[in-house]
Amino acid sequence: MSTRQNKLPKWKHRLHEIIYEADTPAGKYFDIILLVVILFSVVIVMLESIEPIDKKYHAFFNISEWIITIIFSVEYFARIICIRRPKKYIFSFFGIIDLLSTIPKYLSFFFIGTHVLAALRALRLLRVFRILKLVRFLGASRILTKALIASRAKIFVFLFFVIILCCILGSIMYLVEGTNDSGFTSIPKSIYWAIVTLTTVGYGDIAPTSSFGQLIASIIMILGYGIIAIPTGIVTSELTKNKIQTSTQACLNCNAINHNDAADFCYKCGHKLNDANG
Repeated sequence: MSTRQNKLPKWKHRLHEIIYEADTPAGKYFDIILLVVILFSVVIVMLESIEPIDKKYHAFFNISEWIITIIFSVEYFARIICIRRPKKYIFSFFGIIDLLSTIPKYLSFFFIGTHVLAALRALRLLRVFRILKLVRFLGASRILTKALIASRAKIFVFLFFVIILCCILGSIMYLVEGTNDSGFTSIPKSIYWAIVTLTTVGYGDIAPTSSFGQLIASIIMILGYGIIAIPTGIVTSELTKNKIQTSTQACLNCNAINHNDAADFCYKCGHKLNDANG
């Protein structure tokens, strides 16, 4: 009896394949169409912030936004319907993003003064990371994620070293330039200058005037180029260690993703993957 209740209807299984996966032509077409809609909606949000353009095409933007909102609403409920545990999707990161990027238009219809929430629609751009789930993109993103996680300790030590270095260099510049009228009025402000210079940003709001101060600044600028390359080397070394084949299959039971290409069962709940009968 319980086995029958756990079975997923074939139409729900088919809908799940189209929406959550990209191993089938229908799933790929769905992702491409959704990607176009997402990018179009983000462009509309940007254009609406330009007052002359918004005044001229406000009606078109409003109608387009309602159509896009309805499309995303249908997609949101379809994602809930076609999985066994809807809460897994509703309270997931992308589930919350989907909801927050959809409700602003409805709120602006029922309540006055909520047009500022329209900026939340720009969150739709985050959905691109889920839409680009073709195997070649998914494998690359998973390898990059693992490399960043594996190198987090080294990166933390490196950042801590950079912070200490900026404090030391800022303090030195305060001692050298503090008596001059060059903007180094305090150690915190000098540290701010050291960070801006070391990262090769160079706003130019503070600059040393003495010859010795300019010499130190030149050394910091050259040092900055070498320091910027260090995190890249740390992550790259981890990338060479991780080569993973992934598929776009999503578990019907717990909605887990990022399964290995040869996996037959979900790594999270043990449910059989791509099983129409549940």
